[in-house]
Amino acid sequence: MAVPSDAVPMEKVGMDYFDSAPARFDAHQIIRASPSEIFDVFEDAAAWPQWAMPITKVEWTSEFPISIGSTRTVSMIGGLIGYEEFIAWDRGKRMAFRFNEASQPGTDAFAEDYRVTELSEQRCLVEWTMAMSPSGPAAKVFPITAPLLSGGLSWMLRQFRIQVETTVGTA
Repeated sequence: MAVPSDAVPMEKVGMDYFDSAPARFDAHQIIRASPSEIFDVFEDAAAWPQWAMPITKVEWTSEFPISIGSTRTVSMIGGLIGYEEFIAWDRGKRMAFRFNEASQPGTDAFAEDYRVTELSEQRCLVEWTMAMSPSGPAAKVFPITAPLLSGGLSWMLRQFRIQVETTVGTA
C-alpha cells in the first residue's frame, strides 16, 4: 500500500528517541521459544492481528529479507493506518520501527522497540518499549489514557507469548 498524499507526516525519530520520548511504556515476558522462532512470528504479517489487539492488518511493503529501512503498513481499529519504517533490525535480537506517516493526527512521533535476549535453550526474555509524543486533543486526554496503554501493552505481550508458544508447540 502506497502512502497516500493526505497522510499526516510524523517526526522521523531515531533509536535515541526511546530515551527522550515524552511518553514511554515498557513490558516484558519470558517466552519458551528460540530467538529465531520469536522472530518468525514478528515477520508473519498474519500473526500480528492475533496478538496485538488494535491491529487489524499488517502488510509488508518492502521485500524480504527485512533490514533497516524496510517498510510496512499497519491498519488498526478506528481507521488508523501507520506507515512504518524499521530503524533497527538484528534478527533474533532486536527490531525497532517508527511511524513516518499516519492516516490521522494525534501523535507527533511514535516508535516501538523489541529486544530479545536468549536466557537458555528455548527460553528468551522479550522486552517491548512503546514511545510516543501525543499532540492535539490526544495530548489533553493522555493522562487518562496512559494507564490503559500501559496495561494494554502488558496484555498484548502476554498474548504474543501465547501466540509464539502455541506456534512452537505445534511445529
